[in-house]
Parts: sequence; structure tokens; C-alpha cells
Amino acid sequence: MNYCVCYFDLLAITLHLLFMTSSCDGGKVLIFPVDGSHWLNMKILVEALHSQGHQNTVLRSSSSWYISEFSPHYTSITVIQEESQPIESQNFMSSFLKRSMEIRQNDGSLWAFFELYWNLFDLFRQNQQVVAKLTSTIFENKTLIGDLNKTEYDLFLTDPAFPGGVLLAHYLQLPLVYNVRWLFSGEAHLAVAPSPLSYVPICFSHNSDKMDFFQRIRNMIHYIMFFYMEYYVSRPPYQALCDHYFGNNVSLMSLVQKADLWLMRVDFTFEFPRPTMPNVIYVGGFQGKPSKPLPSEFEAFVQSSGEHGVIVMTLGTLLSDLGHELTEIFASAFASLPQKVVWRHVGKRPATLGNNTMLVEWLPQNDLLGHPKTKVFVTHGGTNGLYEAIYHGVPVLGIPLIFDQHDNLLRMEARGVAEIVDVAKLDVDSLTSALKNILDPEKPYKQNMLKLSQLHHDQPMKPLDSAIFWMEYVMRHKGAAHLRTESYKLPWYACHCLDVMAVLVAFGLLIIALVWTSCQCLITFLLNTKKSKHE
Repeated sequence: MNYCVCYFDLLAITLHLLFMTSSCDGGKVLIFPVDGSHWLNMKILVEALHSQGHQNTVLRSSSSWYISEFSPHYTSITVIQEESQPIESQNFMSSFLKRSMEIRQNDGSLWAFFELYWNLFDLFRQNQQVVAKLTSTIFENKTLIGDLNKTEYDLFLTDPAFPGGVLLAHYLQLPLVYNVRWLFSGEAHLAVAPSPLSYVPICFSHNSDKMDFFQRIRNMIHYIMFFYMEYYVSRPPYQALCDHYFGNNVSLMSLVQKADLWLMRVDFTFEFPRPTMPNVIYVGGFQGKPSKPLPSEFEAFVQSSGEHGVIVMTLGTLLSDLGHELTEIFASAFASLPQKVVWRHVGKRPATLGNNTMLVEWLPQNDLLGHPKTKVFVTHGGTNGLYEAIYHGVPVLGIPLIFDQHDNLLRMEARGVAEIVDVAKLDVDSLTSALKNILDPEKPYKQNMLKLSQLHHDQPMKPLDSAIFWMEYVMRHKGAAHLRTESYKLPWYACHCLDVMAVLVAFGLLIIALVWTSCQCLITFLLNTKKSKHE
């Protein structure tokens, strides 16, 4: 009888513990995403959190293009936004791309260098102002703020490329986690970790981590341009909000650096080695997954390629139409190859299109890259696509268009798994030659990519599992302040010990001055003594 009582007591305790565990596991997560391709990887984290039993709430603007109002994985709160963000407009981004390509025709001139930056600054200035206005709208909606506070969220997840979410997390006093690669000030590491410019390349510098003297000069010049962008382009709209809502002693950058955890969307199979910090968790390639069987029309076309295999081309959703001239160049180059080509293309059908090329408005990118007949991936160089190529071991032909794409592809080229062609100077011969180089079995592109893929897969924990673990870690411990450096509380001169160096230099100069004065006095005294004795 006693054994029976003990058994039922044990069962009751076990059920109670299971109930307590399940009730604690499901946290509440508030998400402030960035639209466009950034949402594609944020959505993967949202779905993964939902699968673990967490309740997700996504703040979206009424002009959102990618972020759906309805989803089984989250509840959305739509904030009315009168003016849409430029990056959400395909027409605006197409115009931006066209202007960038016109400037790149004169690449190498000092004027083209500044024009490229002013074109970028203009885009960012407009977008940051719109996001700052959206953030102010949220702050001024007292009913919404009251509801957000009442919900008692366990975690705030955001992408700080447009840092409205950073301000809102501080306003609500919630533990903050980033899904991040880029900040409003440039590459995210620049704000959180030591970044020596001697071997850490700045975006747009087209440098690797091996720089000669002149490349280091170029690196410094690009760093100065991003420094200008941070202080005079991106920061002012948000700093005005900080001053208004938090007081004049709160800086935007201090709020950014205050985040508990940085889920960095790269790893060191892709990124160059560099210093890092304890609260930076590398989850590069978390979107990677095994391929699924292709739809029947794609499978039939791929199988028809025989021993030659398939080339997959897509330049992303936002910038898929390159215009008539470039489209004809690609069509002619593809037509000259024995391989079959699956090309995601929007726009008029090229006149020079060959029978070996399949034009589609949508393609199952991951499933095509995972197919054993896929030989080359032609891409603009977005991080998501490059990591899918790494995951499946497919070498890359890079066609960088805007933003960080050239720098992303440069990292792939440095690993010996990609070639880059300049879209501003592209012709049929150069494109065909680059494709044949990568397809040549005597060249090491495929072997290098298989090795890179092996390194990427050889991890103790899958990147997505790591991201989920660390987000839940922050929820369990109400933050992760013990992993965060306190440097964000220091003024810039104290952070770099410039005040200490100034005092030491002043003290040294004082000693030198005292010694010099003492020597002068001693010499004068000796001369006067000698003169008096002589007299």
C-alpha cells in the first residue's frame, strides 16, 4: 500500500513538474522587423520560435510588402504609415539600381566615388526618416503602448539596420536580441567588437583581410564615409526621438550597444576572421535546409540536361529586371552553353533566348541548389542565397548590384568558390568566359565549395538551434548583461582612453618643461657664478 501511495505521489509530482515546465517554456516575443529580404530570414526565426511554443507578436507597417498581416506563426499589429519606405518600393529600388549602374560606368574616378555614396546616402536618409516617423507614431499611440506594456513580453527581437525597434525596446524596457548583419552605421561588428582597420575590411572597400598599404588607405577612406553616414545621415532622425522621449543624455549608439545578444547572420566559413565579443552569437546559414523534390515541370527540365547539368540564375525579388540590354547579354551567353538554365526573370522575353533556357517568375531556389545536377548558381550576392549555395556545395558566379553584395561575393571569391563579373562592364564574351571557368572540371571551384560546405556543416549545433537556444536563454535569465561589455556607458574619448593618454602626455610634457627650466636655471646659475669668480 505504501508503494502505491509513493507511486501516485511520484506521478502527481511528475505531472506538476511537466505542467510547470510547459507553462514556463512558452514565452512572449515582440518582433520589430525590417521589410524586404531582411524579413525572409527573420521569418525563419519567428517560425522556429512558434514551433517551440512561444507566442509571437509582429509590429508591421500598413505599407509592408513582404510581412503578411495574417500568419499561423504570429499575431500582427499593423501601424498606419502614410509614407512607405523606399526599400519597400520596387519602382524606387529599380530607379536606385539604374542610377548606381550609370555611376559605375565611370568607376575609378573620384567623382564616381562620391556620387555612389551620395546616391546611397539619399536612399538611407529617406528610409531612416520614414522609419523614425513610424517609431514616433508608435510612441504617441498611448493605447498601443499601454497594451504592449500590459502584455509583459519576455523578449524583444529586432533587426537594427533601421533602429526603430531599438528605441521601442528601450521604451518598453525589454530584453533585446538582434537578428543582425548591418546597422545604420555600417557592418554590425563595428559597433560591438574591436575592428582594426588593418585587417578588417570596410564595406564597399572591396578589400579582403589581406591588405597592402594602399588598400589600408582605401579602407580608412571608406570607414570615414560610413562615419559621416552614421553621424549626419542615419543618426539625426533617431537621435531627435531619443532627445524627445529619453532625454538629452541618451545617445542612439549607446542604446544599440546595450542589446543583450547579437545573433550575427554570418559565420567564419563566410566571414573573414576578426575579433568578437561574448554576446555575439554566429548563426550564419540558419536558413539552410535539405532540398525537397522539385515540382514536376522543373524536375523534367533538369533531368533533360543530361551529363551537362543545370545553371540556376536569380537576382532576388526586388531587383530581378536588369533592363533590355543586360537581359539580352545573359540570354546570348546562356544560349552558347551546353547546360540547361533555369532563370528567374521578370520582364520582356529576350530575343536571343536559347532553347536551353527556362524562364520562370518564381523558382524553388533551395530545392534547385540541392539538386545533384545543379552546377553553378548565378546570383546578385545576397547573404541568404550565398548561404544556401554553401549549404548545398554549389559554386557561384556573382553579379553584384547594390549595397553589400560585392563585399559578400568578395568573401566567396577569396575562398576560391566564386567569380565576380562587373555588371556595369558586362558583355557576352566576359560572361560566357566566367561561366565556362566555373564549369570547367579542371578548375577547383567545385572542390573548394564542397570543402567550404563541409566546414559549414561541421558544427556542434545547427545554426537555427543555436539561435533558438540563445533567445530562450535571454528569456530565462531576463537578459544577458553578464555577456555585454559596459563600454557603451563610456563617452567615446574614455572608451579609447584618449583622456588617459592626454593626461599622461600632459604629465610628460610638464616633466620635460620642469627639467628644461631646471637645466636653464642651473646653466644660468653656473654662468653667473663663473662670471662673478672671474671678476
